[in-house]
Amino acid sequence: MKRTSLLVVLTLTLALAFGWACRQTTNQPTEITVAAASDLTPAFEEIGREFAADQKTKVTFVFGSTGMLTRQIENGAPMDLFAAANVAYIEQLEQKGLIVHGTKAIYARGRITMWTTGDSPLQIRTIRDLVSSEVKRIAIANPDHAPYGLAAQQALQTAGIWDVVKPKLVYADNIRQTLQYAETGNVDVAIVSVSLSQERKGRWTLIPEELHQPIDQGLAVIKSTRNETAARAFASFVTGARGREILAKYGFAFP
Repeated sequence: MKRTSLLVVLTLTLALAFGWACRQTTNQPTEITVAAASDLTPAFEEIGREFAADQKTKVTFVFGSTGMLTRQIENGAPMDLFAAANVAYIEQLEQKGLIVHGTKAIYARGRITMWTTGDSPLQIRTIRDLVSSEVKRIAIANPDHAPYGLAAQQALQTAGIWDVVKPKLVYADNIRQTLQYAETGNVDVAIVSVSLSQERKGRWTLIPEELHQPIDQGLAVIKSTRNETAARAFASFVTGARGREILAKYGFAFP
């Protein structure tokens, strides 16, 4: 009899413990990993905070150059969503069957600026000012894998000054590093995104958008995701009214 009672108590204890564990697992917030272009850092950090509070979903960002992030995803990096600085990279993944069908979307259009520190003696008002002998070094993101770097190259070529300024160029891995080169005094001018220009104290001038191809930025849910519902929800937040409001605050436009 005692043995039977003990067995019943043990069974009930295990059942309660199992139920508690299940509730704990169920109540744990979902977590997604978002690969995002470096120009999105300030805007997406704010979007991530609001999304997490609204959806009870933690967002971990991996920021970097669009080209490098694309290669990581192609090599199986565990990302749930990718926000690229150029929709062409999303289309590249789409052609390889690496995104969830129907999730590709353009969420913003970027602009580039010429940025200098606030105490710089240089007065950079137009792109042609970069040919001045007073401008010794100019940073741009590597055009081979950074869309903002490619836009910078296109603008310099269209303005007819590429051959003159090419010897002055210093290539950064991504657009955020490009800005850091100017902040630390390693270059005189950095060609970066509006979103990063607004974030830092300094002087900056917009480069006319007709000098380069549109920087239409695209996103998509990665096919290997284990959190498709949450990833889709984040994409909807970014492209929705509140997401656009935040993006616009950081200088993004919409095609």
